[in-house]
Amino acid sequence: MTSPIRAFREKLDAGRLCLGAAVTLSDPAVTEALGPHVDFLWIDLEHSPMSLEAMQAHLIAARATATPALVRVPQCDVAWIKRVLDAGADGIIVPQIRSAAEARDVVANCRYFPLGSRGYGPRRAARYGQTNPSDYLSAANNDLFVTVQIENVAAVAEIDEIVRIPHLNSIALGPWDLSYSMGSPGEVTAGDVLATLKRVVAAARAAGKNVGTGCGSDPSFAAAAAGWGVQWIQLGGDVEYLQHAARNVFEQTRTALRAPQGEP
Repeated sequence: MTSPIRAFREKLDAGRLCLGAAVTLSDPAVTEALGPHVDFLWIDLEHSPMSLEAMQAHLIAARATATPALVRVPQCDVAWIKRVLDAGADGIIVPQIRSAAEARDVVANCRYFPLGSRGYGPRRAARYGQTNPSDYLSAANNDLFVTVQIENVAAVAEIDEIVRIPHLNSIALGPWDLSYSMGSPGEVTAGDVLATLKRVVAAARAAGKNVGTGCGSDPSFAAAAAGWGVQWIQLGGDVEYLQHAARNVFEQTRTALRAPQGEP
């Protein structure tokens, strides 16, 4: 089996910053259009009304463009994890982790024996039964990119234990939710929140874990995060891009219409 996630992990290992986009709209044409321009896609089931059927269509479109697809599930729940993985997600992001025990459960639910306790029942992930089971099991355990999101003070308190969990590939920052959890809503680039984000990144990198972050379409925040040691950044997403493009085109057109005739 081959998977776009291998190329993504090779980029991270080589020290390359990877930029990706969130997908929240159901139409798989969104993924097909964005795929050639990003290093990965962050398909979001936590903060969107997207169904599992729509998610699977995005996974198919992502594979067609050779784009690694990471799916953020709504919660730390084995029922969500198993269905997303059996549909063929290249990686999984589990939000709102509160403890090392929860993070260990995530890993166990994502890995097959002997690395975990994931139940066997892949569909699309095993090419609908066309892949040799032993080959599939090996590839699934080796390739799947498992991430937990650090966005609560309870998880920060156990970060040194979380980042030492075997077969956990990465942590991802949740800056805004963390700022609320710390009692400083929205103060993600100053004070105690900034110091905490940097401490989490440093702990993960020291333990050999990759570090990602969620982010709006804010290049200055992305540049700052890269400076802390963040390696993969979800930089905005489909709805934001639509709004920004429309706003820019309309503003430029109105400016051109106001210009004296004969001038650009």
